[in-house]
Amino acid sequence: MESKTPLIFITDTREQKEYSFPIPALRRKLNAGDYSVQGLEERVAVERKSLPDFVRTVIRDRDRFHEELRKLAQYEFACVVVEATLQDVLEGKYPGYAHPNAVLGAAVSISVDWGIPVFFCGDRQSSCRLTEEFLKRCHTKLNSRP
Repeated sequence: MESKTPLIFITDTREQKEYSFPIPALRRKLNAGDYSVQGLEERVAVERKSLPDFVRTVIRDRDRFHEELRKLAQYEFACVVVEATLQDVLEGKYPGYAHPNAVLGAAVSISVDWGIPVFFCGDRQSSCRLTEEFLKRCHTKLNSRP
């Protein structure tokens, strides 16, 4: 039986615009993702993306991002949180010339082909909230297993 661990979030040291949570958080290098839970760093991860970063990553930096997705796909719980709405994607509200269908197709591919849900949360505040709830739920679920 796993020991019960206190709820402490981990923010990757490379995360430049870190979220502020009402839960204690530490900065530490993570192998995958931008956020995790202490003691569950190899099992739970959230990858945060602004819309311009998401578009750049899935269109121009696809090979590098696939390496990240390979790691995340090995986790019990992982997701990508995008600080924008799906409507923002469909209307092309991002820099560059990537077609909205290509960006949408990449998001669907991440969910279907890699098994990693992509959440379009609307804005930074909503993305932070979803990240917090995702990490809390994973912590509860993994700490309640016999």
